[in-house]
Amino acid sequence: MLVEFAKLKRHFRRRDQVIARVIDQVGPMLLRPQRDRFEMLVRSIISQQISMAAARSIRQRLIDLIAPEKMRPEVIVRIDVPRLRTAGLSPQKAGYLHDLAQKVADGTVRLSRTGRMTDDEVIAELTQVKGIGVWTAQMFLIFSLGRLDVFPPDDLGIRTAIRNLYRLAELPTRDECREIGDRWRPLATAGSWYCWRSLELKANGKQAKG
Repeated sequence: MLVEFAKLKRHFRRRDQVIARVIDQVGPMLLRPQRDRFEMLVRSIISQQISMAAARSIRQRLIDLIAPEKMRPEVIVRIDVPRLRTAGLSPQKAGYLHDLAQKVADGTVRLSRTGRMTDDEVIAELTQVKGIGVWTAQMFLIFSLGRLDVFPPDDLGIRTAIRNLYRLAELPTRDECREIGDRWRPLATAGSWYCWRSLELKANGKQAKG
């Protein structure tokens, strides 16, 4: 996803000075869509509620399990849940992966068509899969399809960043987040991305200036 940096800066200087200052600190938005749509959903399911290190380990074990074949729905669908679990997946996540693979393989979920769907249509398509909710579908919109105007109000990282940047006493509610996110449209994805980057600034001792 490419947004001209000068255009992006002008937009946020008009709409939200808080994010504009984060942009000045971080620089251009570096976000390249992950084109393998099925593999991204596999990664998303694996990563739910575990650390990044644990997710990487499980993903590699799954890759080793199916080798020399690639991460494709027709490959995963042939592996039953008990065998998927040998990669370190919980029974629930193994079931989710199997359901994802089955629904993509039989055409219930049409990943090849998501690029031509509206955001709401993509969310409806993906949430047919067990274990895929609205948040995961929104991450797919951002990181796989490169959609420009996605704002996930339930994302804990974004809620934390908004609390820090806007100097709130507590984590904002969904409605409070939406009120702020609406300022960023039609580039809400960029506002979300800079919220995530502001947390990295803080972790590195470079407090984002809200």
